[in-house]
Amino acid sequence: MRLSQMFVPTLKEIPKDAILASHQLLLRAGYIQQVGSGIYNFLPLGKKMLDRIRALIKEEMDNIGAQEILMGFVTPAELWQESGRYGQYGKELLRLKDRKDNEFVLGPTHEEMITHIARSFIRSYKQLPLHLYQIHTKFRDEARPRFGLMRAREFVMKDGYSFHSSYEDLDREFAQVEQAYRRICERLGLEYRVVEADSGAIGGSGSKEFMVLASCGEDTLVVCKNCEYGANLEAAKRKDKQAPRDEGTYGTQAPKAGFWEFLTPGVKSIESLCEFFKIHPFFTIKAVVKKAVRQSQAMDSGSDVVVFFVRGDDECEETKALNALNATQDLTKYVALEDASLAEIESAGLQAGFIGPIGLEGVRYILDESLRDAKAMIAGANKQDYHIVGVDVSEFENLTNAHYADIIKVQEGDLCPHCGAGLQYAKGIEIGHIFKLGEKYSAQMDAKFLDHMGKAQNLIMGCYGIGVTRLLPAILEQKSDEFGCVWGEGVRIFDVVIIVSNIKDSKQMAYATRLYEELSARGIDVVLDDRDERFGFKMKDFELIGFYQALIVGKALNEDKIELIKREGLQKCLIDAGSALDSVIEECQCQTN
Repeated sequence: MRLSQMFVPTLKEIPKDAILASHQLLLRAGYIQQVGSGIYNFLPLGKKMLDRIRALIKEEMDNIGAQEILMGFVTPAELWQESGRYGQYGKELLRLKDRKDNEFVLGPTHEEMITHIARSFIRSYKQLPLHLYQIHTKFRDEARPRFGLMRAREFVMKDGYSFHSSYEDLDREFAQVEQAYRRICERLGLEYRVVEADSGAIGGSGSKEFMVLASCGEDTLVVCKNCEYGANLEAAKRKDKQAPRDEGTYGTQAPKAGFWEFLTPGVKSIESLCEFFKIHPFFTIKAVVKKAVRQSQAMDSGSDVVVFFVRGDDECEETKALNALNATQDLTKYVALEDASLAEIESAGLQAGFIGPIGLEGVRYILDESLRDAKAMIAGANKQDYHIVGVDVSEFENLTNAHYADIIKVQEGDLCPHCGAGLQYAKGIEIGHIFKLGEKYSAQMDAKFLDHMGKAQNLIMGCYGIGVTRLLPAILEQKSDEFGCVWGEGVRIFDVVIIVSNIKDSKQMAYATRLYEELSARGIDVVLDDRDERFGFKMKDFELIGFYQALIVGKALNEDKIELIKREGLQKCLIDAGSALDSVIEECQCQTN
């Protein structure tokens, strides 16, 4: 391809509202065009890069025996109603009707459709396991699309689904996909972590996310300083916290008392409580009051006040808390937690600032696991201006509305649950997510198979996603520099660009054209920059677009030399003009192998 004939609308100015470097570069380098909030056109360079990433992913998926299909972008709403997600997914699910008033959704994910395929054709355990995947457009009606392709409403995703006759076989496939995803990240040259995660609206268990480490990442990760442990903040765990050993300001023990009420006028915060009793917050019980919002489509839509109790030196993690609350309910399901107002707290019969897990009537509450069997604690007395000293939590463990769960937010400095080393925060961009769905969808949608005894069983499912379009900004957030895009070894926008310094110099043009034609004939993905532009302008575009490497045909050709520049690091060297063809071919063959 000759660059003079290509449609590459590069921009000099940084587009307004483009905050992230990746968003700015993709727009400026002519990869994408924004046409609406969270909606982008992929221009020739963008489509080429998307195809490169798609091919790499397809190769790895095919290598593990997955088979590619293509499902409809528009899905009948009745399938989502069967699974129960039609009323659960929320406003991100774009619902629409056709001219006959039939309801449809634009697929944000395809668990329902793939389960429908499976139940239509799978009859026997002899047809299992089966792994199907697609690389296709998705749509999620994001409330706040931002950061370019990082959080767009319309995007391309690789979503795969596996079907099994046993959980052991699901575990085998899950591990195999994890390794394939690791190879994808490594081939792209990404610095990444595989972390434990919450399954979210898709459901299931055994959830792992693939996170590209980047300071602009929207996800906060908890990673170990010593071992490979990592988790999204909403799913992170820690080693059990021990009582403080250093004397500190207030000592290492709570006051000795036997379940006594103390007058604590105006002491409404953990800080003031610790100051009042001269104790460490580890020995206090903090109440976090939330308003739990029920499913909007449910008959009893509305909200309930719920109290979550943690140690005074901990914080409550909302996703964990919401999951724990839903785990205690058989019928009522909650979709969100919101801050409860003072009026809502008081209407529930609670005394703000003096709430404790003792004698609560008619209010749901959950205690963090770290409070199980805790002794000599200080908690609110559920009475204005009073706290109780000497609380033994195990004494009210048998109350019907008392539940324990891991609901704390892991903090930096907490200890790794695997090796005991310190934990720290990192920022990450989620580019992949894998789940063990189990029987969540097959049970709801009656997708069964006959086992070796002839008995009908629910299909056991796995789910595996990669954000294909999101990989473009993820690569750039790690690799780009002040001059423009850097794609690295894994995916090249072209193998090489030949830049003619002066197209009016017949010797330069003749050599560059001959080299271009010979490389093309050898299957090298080469582009010839034959534009009638200043040399500096061409070099700026080379840096901005991020061509893998450039061969500069200029004045040095008079001495049978041309300049080779690798885009990553802008490494330069002179090579013999006569050996340029072999050098480029050899380098490309090494990369392929």
